[in-house]
Amino acid sequence: MTPSSDEDLRDPLPSRRALLLLGLVLAVIWLGVLGIRDLVPTDEGRYAEIPREMIASGDWVTPRLDGFKYFEKPPLQYWATALSYECFGIGQWQARLWSGLSGLLGILFTAFAGSRLWGRRAGLYAGAVLASCVYWMAMAHINTLDMGVSACLGGSLLSFLLAQRDHLAVTTRRAWMLACWACMGLALLSKGLIGLAFPGMTLVLYTLWSRDWGLWRRLHLLSGLPLLLAIAVPWHVLVQLRNPEFFHYYFIYQQFDRFATPELSRPGPWYYFIPIVLLGIMPWLGSLPGALARSTLRSVRGAVDESPDALRSRRILLLWAGFILVFFSASHSKLPSYVLPMFPALALLIGEYLARARSASLGRTFAFWALLSAAAAVGFTQLWRAGNAITPGVLYQRYGWWLEITAALGLIGALLAWRWERRGRRSLAVLVLAGCMVVGLTVAMQAFQILGRTASTRDVVAAIRPWLHPGQPFYAVDTYDQTLPFYLRREVTLVQYQGELHFGIEQQPQRWVPTVRDFAARWKHDHLPLAFLSSGELPELRHLGLPMLVIEHTPRYVVVARPDQDYGAAARQARARLPAAWNPPSTQETRR
Repeated sequence: MTPSSDEDLRDPLPSRRALLLLGLVLAVIWLGVLGIRDLVPTDEGRYAEIPREMIASGDWVTPRLDGFKYFEKPPLQYWATALSYECFGIGQWQARLWSGLSGLLGILFTAFAGSRLWGRRAGLYAGAVLASCVYWMAMAHINTLDMGVSACLGGSLLSFLLAQRDHLAVTTRRAWMLACWACMGLALLSKGLIGLAFPGMTLVLYTLWSRDWGLWRRLHLLSGLPLLLAIAVPWHVLVQLRNPEFFHYYFIYQQFDRFATPELSRPGPWYYFIPIVLLGIMPWLGSLPGALARSTLRSVRGAVDESPDALRSRRILLLWAGFILVFFSASHSKLPSYVLPMFPALALLIGEYLARARSASLGRTFAFWALLSAAAAVGFTQLWRAGNAITPGVLYQRYGWWLEITAALGLIGALLAWRWERRGRRSLAVLVLAGCMVVGLTVAMQAFQILGRTASTRDVVAAIRPWLHPGQPFYAVDTYDQTLPFYLRREVTLVQYQGELHFGIEQQPQRWVPTVRDFAARWKHDHLPLAFLSSGELPELRHLGLPMLVIEHTPRYVVVARPDQDYGAAARQARARLPAAWNPPSTQETRR
């Protein structure tokens, strides 16, 4: 069976009311769980803290992390999160709201664009694919910049495709092209020059492939380029005027050196991103080869039933995904999330393939996912083997049991999809599998709290709450957990640590303590100080003979106070409950 049109009576599409209900349910699930998990380092803490400091300082131009100037990324997500804080208060779900909304809007726009390019069926399938694929779902629920920039880049790509359809009214084409330019401006404000590089290179490569030189006359450059500049340029100018050191660090070091040199120590082989894409596109991995092969063959050879719109769209989507993969594979700096902007394009290609593929092909796709889900269910029983001294195997095992729910839902969804596909109910098959995976991946993401709690400082801050006082010295000694300032709701003083804050420390060295011995000199004279350090650092401080009282001790971190100072009644009560093993007698002696 090959579905031929949206009017196929054997496989009717859901009504508009049913689609609206599905979208509402998706939105509730998608956004309703944003605050369940603790923030974990490094990205989640960093991108929650910078907006908090914007609000605290009132400076929305110069981004700061722990009080230091931080020019690694532009400010769009900082602004969006700070606005979330202003509207709803400071918290975990507020910190993740921009990522969650970006992911959800990316799904809706992908479905809409697919319906306009290839019909309602292909659009529905493309939205279902993107909503349920592992990587898009996961990244939309993590507070990092990649989902926001992917949504902006996806918006520019899809707006461009919609603008370049044949037989459009001039005003409609212009409106979609202005949307494309606006999305590129927002992408520039999200993560820098890739906001121009990806759309620009895709356009150049498409022109060379198709020799469609007339396309350049339909870009509305005279109105679109000023719109892009109006969105992206003012902040860059204003931050440069206030910070003369900005240009070289932001444009030369961050935008070019990190791509061309291994200085940031994020290497990887040329195939680094291939397994990430293959794992990330699940549960639709079985359809990816067919979708790419079909689209490539039709793009190269053309087809008698192919409209110019479809041919143009298919080529651009292939070039977009291919260029991003090659671009980051060639980079000396690699992180898994870099290829996320590929996924809307891949979802569109898979959605169009699902709408037109033979039933036997999709049956094999669903059967393949059933086998993978069954294998995953077996594999998750062995997750306890990943345990270590910091995160014991029992926690991995507990998380593994929750992942069994995800695997079971994947298996059930695949079997139901296979059955309904055989009965000619393809839309039901696709939606059931997508729905099972949305629920299953939601369970997996939220259950990660079992492991994430050991990495976050939320519990640490809660435990030391009786010892906290406004304005007291708070040190982070030779370590820096980026969730710490967010949960403390204040900055900390770094000791013998630079990391990614090296640039800010160079600009404001007075905010930094260079060595542990310098810290020791301060500690002896501070009033009500606290210090946060890794567990392995505690013996060194004890060797220095510092007066220390351990007030919190986890496998990962330790917090110490001065034993000879009075931190208040609440602290005295908390001190009486401290385990004796944390403070051997020799370290509890006060110095008079």
